[in-house]
Amino acid sequence: MGSRTALVEDLMERFPHVPREAVFKEDLLRGGVAFDDSALSDNEGGDVKPKSYFIFSFDHGTLPELGEAALRRPPEEIILTGGPYDLRRTVVSVRVNPSSPYRVAAGPDGMLGLYLDGKRISDVGVPPMPEYYRHKLSNGKSVMEVAPTIQWGYLIYLTVFRVCQYFGAKEECQYCDINHNWRQQKAAGRPYTGVKDVDEVLEALEIIDRYDTAKTSTAYTLTGGAITSKLQGRDEADFYGMYAKAIEEHFPGRWIGKVVAQALPRDDVQRFKDYGVQIYHPNYEVWDEYLFKMYCPGKERYVGRDEWHKRILDSAEVFGARNVIPNFVAGVEMAEPFGFKTVDEAIASTTEGLRFFMSQGITPRFTTWCPEPTTPLGKANPNGAPLEYHIRLLEAYRSTMDDFGLSSPPGYGPPGPGNAVFSVSSFMDSLPANAPVGKEREAGTDEVPVA
Repeated sequence: MGSRTALVEDLMERFPHVPREAVFKEDLLRGGVAFDDSALSDNEGGDVKPKSYFIFSFDHGTLPELGEAALRRPPEEIILTGGPYDLRRTVVSVRVNPSSPYRVAAGPDGMLGLYLDGKRISDVGVPPMPEYYRHKLSNGKSVMEVAPTIQWGYLIYLTVFRVCQYFGAKEECQYCDINHNWRQQKAAGRPYTGVKDVDEVLEALEIIDRYDTAKTSTAYTLTGGAITSKLQGRDEADFYGMYAKAIEEHFPGRWIGKVVAQALPRDDVQRFKDYGVQIYHPNYEVWDEYLFKMYCPGKERYVGRDEWHKRILDSAEVFGARNVIPNFVAGVEMAEPFGFKTVDEAIASTTEGLRFFMSQGITPRFTTWCPEPTTPLGKANPNGAPLEYHIRLLEAYRSTMDDFGLSSPPGYGPPGPGNAVFSVSSFMDSLPANAPVGKEREAGTDEVPVA
């Protein structure tokens, strides 16, 4: 195509039913964005909410390779609006790549803009520092360290176990840098608690609840690394469940409670439900049988793909199909050395997986793959998957939802271009803005439906 601008414009022309905002958003998520020094934050002492590194690095370089962006963090997210493409409000998770053709910089008027191939393509908004980030826990820890918020304040992200017991080349998922991210944060001298204390989490949530007077925070996610044996004497369901139980006892009904965990046996899933969890995310990562084995060796060894899928279906009998929302990592289908060689093959495979789950009333969601350089797949595929794959996936995703009469899943905020806040893929931006969201609360007042 000769330039990234030409590639993006060609895809917008070829796929007019995919919002133009989603085309730019997917390109930023898959390839990252560079930041001029003028666009960086002043960390927790400034007026801009800084990137919290809430679970993975989501960067295209290690901290030492990011230069000034490792010392003065970039914003957690950015908002794109206006420009020559007349973009509607689009929230994008920040993934730093100093060599990206996209750059955020202040213009001559001092206002931030997004530049592509040297031309300004949109205005850029940055998240203001929330009042609750300005208050410390009694032990001196920051709220950002214990209970950071993402999705423009919609979601409290509680990574209560910062490493994973799938460890080493024969067990770690080949695209995942959770363990390396923990190591690099510690090596940089940043506070990065490995296992968060329940009382710390509750104190951080108390601060958020006290100062979030607009009730912008609507949901929390409990997550962390897989637990294959025991952690603090507890199995996975009890370990993550004890946080949910404590939160629901102290803040009944304040937030939509979600847990991202392995696909667990039904009795364990029932414990999550009993503890007060409302939405369960047993992520299936990649659909293709061979790729699952090659790219998720620990999950294949301990559980196995077929059993993983069976457990997902079983969990729908506990939570209701509507409230089981497994994630997959969009793009690893095309990762060398074992991935599909063509976009057609990759989309066909992924769509097969979408139809398998959606035919059962289960609506998966996805995260756009960021090829972090410390992972095997990131090293082998520094450019990630082709942008065309991501755009065609959005088209296939919406089409499959329509085929089975499904609407946007609960716990992700409002759908539609200009409305969506989900920041790590464009699946919510690509759904119709007037799509029903069940009976999900979007202003903190209603309930998550149970199918």
